[in-house]
Amino acid sequence: MELLKRKIEAEGIALNDRVLKVDSFLNHQIDPQLMLAIGEAFASQFAESGITKVLTIESSGIAPAVMTAMKLDVRLLFARKRKSLTLKDDLYTEKIYSFTKQEESEVSVSRKHLSADDRILIVDDFLANGDAAIGLARIAEQAGAKVEGIGIVIEKAFQPGRQKLLELGYRVESLARIASLAENKIAFVD
Repeated sequence: MELLKRKIEAEGIALNDRVLKVDSFLNHQIDPQLMLAIGEAFASQFAESGITKVLTIESSGIAPAVMTAMKLDVRLLFARKRKSLTLKDDLYTEKIYSFTKQEESEVSVSRKHLSADDRILIVDDFLANGDAAIGLARIAEQAGAKVEGIGIVIEKAFQPGRQKLLELGYRVESLARIASLAENKIAFVD
């Protein structure tokens, strides 16, 4: 997706050879027009998949996922990282390790919002090692739902996430694939 690549080139910062900072438009401050274009791109890619729900994880995945759900005319469901008084019982849960935060979280989805009738599109902001996408897929599968695909805004292609997901049989569509962040320079996969 050229618009996204241009935004990454203009505003993305390679902090080191493994971390890309995109907080000016994706995961701290949101560019709504870019998120709309991302939603349109994912909706187009998965238009024939019979998606009934988009599933993401709070919080950075919510903006692109809500636009995708809007364009597919389905509900958005997001896995919560913290339980609350209103979300504590009858949950699907999974432990997910965050590469960026370097910590493990238990994420939860209410059983009443996910069923075996659902055909799920997982949407997330980044793909590095694949742990978040795999955890979300496991939550969907606990409900008996079918994961139709995984939409990634930015993939770090030099990390093993895509390969893990493909080996598990998932369809993976990434809008921007980063080949390298070496020497603080962002290089895209051609």
